[in-house]
Amino acid sequence: MNTADLELFTRIADCGSITASAEQLGLTPATASAALKRLEKQLDTQLFIRSTRQLRLTSEGEHFLTFCRQALTSLEEGKASLHTIKGKISGELRLSMPSDLGRNLVIPWIDEIMLKHPELSIKLNIGDDLSNFYLDRVDVALRYGEPEDSSMIAFEIANVDRVIIASPEYIAKAGKPEQPQDLKKHNCLIFRLGNRSFNTWDLYQKDEHQRISVTGDRECDDAEIVRRWACAGRGIAFKSELDVKRELRSGKLIKLLPQYQSKPTGLWLICPSRKQVTPAVLLLRDLLRAKVSEELR
Repeated sequence: MNTADLELFTRIADCGSITASAEQLGLTPATASAALKRLEKQLDTQLFIRSTRQLRLTSEGEHFLTFCRQALTSLEEGKASLHTIKGKISGELRLSMPSDLGRNLVIPWIDEIMLKHPELSIKLNIGDDLSNFYLDRVDVALRYGEPEDSSMIAFEIANVDRVIIASPEYIAKAGKPEQPQDLKKHNCLIFRLGNRSFNTWDLYQKDEHQRISVTGDRECDDAEIVRRWACAGRGIAFKSELDVKRELRSGKLIKLLPQYQSKPTGLWLICPSRKQVTPAVLLLRDLLRAKVSEELR
């Protein structure tokens, strides 16, 4: 079975068009159509329902697509890992990451990689906005939340809880909330992403779910600033545990309402396509998994 045919199949599934997929891969529509028919013949299965207006996957096609993506990704990882085994990692890696996580944790970890692989260069985009891989010229992005675009290649690094935190100074001044509803009486520090303000906090205790609308005198689109405000005693924040784990250990911040939990959020390393799964990306993935696991212990 030709891997180029498998690549074409996944591209057609994403685009919903043989012609558009052919253009992206530098093929003629006739060549792409013939390749798809060849694949269907090999599988003895119709992968798409064709009509004059649309092209959509059959149920068998949807089933096969999952395995096809996994196989192509595994193949790219295998090819890239050969370079890792040889110890040859070079070139440029363009990486985007969240502000708080990037500045305080990941940048020192990247320094470790570059010391071991001096032929590797890094270009960083630091910020909390979701990356546009094509406009921002980014190879890989570290982000909370699984990508909605199924055509992207995503490696899960960890599942991370969110925690309610404040400094001892703030608690001494304003008191400690005992129930989620008490948060409404406190000055809460609000993170904003784009046009969305995260001023609704979801907390769980067994089967109980409470959604609390909070208010405060500070709001920022930089997650690191929110953490700094919390450390400075300006109010209560709802943060990724990974972002504040060191402050919790040192006592600079205190975890509030520990009897309540949030829904864990996945931390993912995301590439726009399999071509971006380079030896450097695989090395970064493995390092992040090890370092984040150690940090969360």
